Amino acid sequence: MKIAIVGSGYVGLVTGACFSEVGAEVVCIDVDKQKIDNLKKGIIPIYEPGLDTLITRNYDKGRLDFTTDISNAVKEAQIIFISVGTPPDEDGSADLKHVIAVARDCGRHMDDYKLVVTKSTVPVGTSLKVKTAINEELAKRNAEIPFDVASNPEFLKEGAAINDFLKPDRIVLGTESERAEKLLAKLYKPFTLNGHPVLFMDIVSAEMTKYAANSMLATKISFMNDIANLCEIVGADVNKVRRGIGSDGRIGNKFIYPGIGYGGSCFPKDVKALIKTGKQHKYDLKVLEAVEEVNEAQKSVLFNKISNFFNQKLVGKTIAIWGLSFKPQTDDMREAPSLEIITKLLEAGAKVKAYDPVANEEAKHHFGDSIAYYDNQYEALNGADCLAVLTEWSEFRIPDHQEIQTRINAKVVFDGRNIYDINDMHDRGYHYQCIGVDTSKNAPIIKSELISA
Repeated sequence: MKIAIVGSGYVGLVTGACFSEVGAEVVCIDVDKQKIDNLKKGIIPIYEPGLDTLITRNYDKGRLDFTTDISNAVKEAQIIFISVGTPPDEDGSADLKHVIAVARDCGRHMDDYKLVVTKSTVPVGTSLKVKTAINEELAKRNAEIPFDVASNPEFLKEGAAINDFLKPDRIVLGTESERAEKLLAKLYKPFTLNGHPVLFMDIVSAEMTKYAANSMLATKISFMNDIANLCEIVGADVNKVRRGIGSDGRIGNKFIYPGIGYGGSCFPKDVKALIKTGKQHKYDLKVLEAVEEVNEAQKSVLFNKISNFFNQKLVGKTIAIWGLSFKPQTDDMREAPSLEIITKLLEAGAKVKAYDPVANEEAKHHFGDSIAYYDNQYEALNGADCLAVLTEWSEFRIPDHQEIQTRINAKVVFDGRNIYDINDMHDRGYHYQCIGVDTSKNAPIIKSELISA
């Protein structure tokens, strides 16, 4: 089976690599010639564990290729996946210009039956716009060529995308014809042999499923962050509360870890887009509006803790940052809490020394030389007045405390991901603050001159 995937970003590359891994002939298309040339050399534009190996192996075997020539790719393929970006407009709605542009290219170049599948995250009703764009281009050619459109939303977790694709929780497919359903069932059969479910439904429901899923997960995060803030005020321990509610099978223990807010390419954008869809239909999604409000406020919580500790006197203070990406196992910094926290620190006159295992280069696109970057987590601590942990990378979980205490000016740690044990940190002499717990009890006293100097 021949597959064309238009858009060689995160979703497109993972999709192309995984389809080729099970034997499909795949070509990934992108307008960026430099990106395509690099991909042919094995240079991957994103960090995703295992993706480089998968791409190199299937490219070498001839099952995966890369091109900028969309016309030939459309003519050769049986199924065309649209995997281009849908960035949010200023009003929160998804920008569909790239999706529609691909649809028009399909209409210009198809010469026999094609199945055009929207893989990008798009608002409800987008497939109808895709169909209209294709029909308009066919009409310009006076051509009557049969085609179908379908929706196949992705549910990939950055950092675990390969496993998510090869061993999916479910595969959601929105179709409008028996021919399209059979073709997609054949394509996805290798992924369902171990019992992973395929859920066929109408296209509108498939489009809604993607937004509803991400919005539900975002809701759990914001709910837990709201509870964490209340716990801290009333003296409860959110970590104990989390375990208490997570043991309820109706709630579950996933996505109820308190922190400094969600980020990335999906949750912020999808929540905004679904809120906008509601408003377009004169319906206010009040719960999601609150989810978004809580998340935006949560990104300031750790900065406020740092600022309050230093009595709002951050000028000249040096803050060491561990973790820049919005989550571990990715270099993605889109909507990352680190962006707001570091920006606020710089605006307050602080100096920032940062380390991330893979996101340093990406951070330079956002901060340039306004902060210092380090290739070693402990080097970032030299001369720092405190440490702030913003991403829960595994290598931060059991740190070398002797290294920390040798390099840092004062044993002060702000943990935005609650990865350390409070009692252990206090026993080691740290002033330690995290999310959702009043850590002032039994905390070591830090000399006032270190705070106010």
